[in-house]
Amino acid sequence: MDHLTLSEAEWRKKLSPEQYHVLREAGTEPAFSGRYNNNKADGIYRCAGCANPLFDSADKYDSGSGWPSFTQPIAPDRVTEHSDVSHGMTRTEARCARCDGHLGHVFPDGPPPTGLRYCMNSLSLDFRARSVEAQGEAAA
Repeated sequence: MDHLTLSEAEWRKKLSPEQYHVLREAGTEPAFSGRYNNNKADGIYRCAGCANPLFDSADKYDSGSGWPSFTQPIAPDRVTEHSDVSHGMTRTEARCARCDGHLGHVFPDGPPPTGLRYCMNSLSLDFRARSVEAQGEAAA
């Protein structure tokens, strides 16, 4: 996977101000405000910054937290995990492995099979229905 590196000016041009705050400044959208929190459609969640496929809807579940939650990434190399000691607590930050954009956090309170909860910001994601994904792969 090629790593995507853009200048801050390029990121600001590419992303909405809200997406920039989340992806480039490690911001968090308010709980229950994101457009994908209640999304039940079948498809793939990609990074809103670089289109890296991150999560499959088959691994999405309702955690009750107010953010889209997944048990695992689509592949282990798509999301990187980093120690985050901000806000007076220790957490595990999840970032896109391609563009290093902040996605959310990983918590050890998820359901089987992993026991993990990848708690993501909707602003960091771009959902594509599986039918659209299949058309894109056929055209490639």
